[in-house]
Amino acid sequence: MVFLSLSRWIRSRGPDRYWKVQELLKHARHFRGRKNRCYSLAVRAVTRAFVYATKGRQLKKRNIRKLWITRIAAASREHGMKYPVLMSNLTKSSVQLNRRVISDLAITEPRSFLALAKLARTRQQEGFFVALGDGKEPPGVFSRVVVQQ
Repeated sequence: MVFLSLSRWIRSRGPDRYWKVQELLKHARHFRGRKNRCYSLAVRAVTRAFVYATKGRQLKKRNIRKLWITRIAAASREHGMKYPVLMSNLTKSSVQLNRRVISDLAITEPRSFLALAKLARTRQQEGFFVALGDGKEPPGVFSRVVVQQ
């Protein structure tokens, strides 16, 4: 469609507005009452619904992360370690598994999780040996040398 003047182009916004309204009403179809038919009410209801949906997605992520941490903490307590100690020593050991994978290992593969716990425990003990030093330095000074055993 070719418009020869600016005024006719400005007046021809009808179809665009129609499809915009239809798109918004499509999101409001399942609402009760006039909110699914009346555009001015549907705008508010759909906006509010989208805000709640965004908050719900954020809460879901937060809850799932809490669940992973709870599972890892329970499994690590079975092996005599606390959650922060386990995670920090796994990080120091360059284990690049996220909390989801570690919690899945704790549930489905207990032996693999036991291996991770042993790795974290040996890293923790190595850290203690390094902190004690090899006797060449005065006490209270941390050594950065790894003790060979």
